Amino acid sequence: MNDDTKSTQENNIGEVKWQELYILTDHWKSDLDFYKDDLRFLHHLIDKYIIWITKDENLNMVQDIKKNLFEIQNKSADLMKEVNIHQGNLGLMVENPVQSSNPQFLEDHGILEDKMANFVKLFRSNRKEVFNITEYIIDSEELPNILKS
Repeated sequence: MNDDTKSTQENNIGEVKWQELYILTDHWKSDLDFYKDDLRFLHHLIDKYIIWITKDENLNMVQDIKKNLFEIQNKSADLMKEVNIHQGNLGLMVENPVQSSNPQFLEDHGILEDKMANFVKLFRSNRKEVFNITEYIIDSEELPNILKS
């Protein structure tokens, strides 16, 4: 966890600032929306060039990438659902701090922070792979020459 998200494990329940955690979950939702749009772009990028692919090896790579992108898309949607539920619970705690003495909630928040961090790593790794394979396919299929004709 970085310093921006290090919100729960070092605090005890009486020192937690529920509004700050609520705002943090808003940032997570914004990030997940961005990744959703970026995934849409990556799908479009792949779909745009798949029609020009002639080599079976390249088609197999593209199918693997598409499968990975769909898996990441599903993880993103699942994570968004978790964040929405978590943020709803945080909203209740902001409104009624008397009920906010559940240490399990802070542990769950820490787990969600870790899930977000792992998702970002997975997303970035996969995005890099998409661009590397796309570049390889464009070069190996000689797509620039095909597109010029």
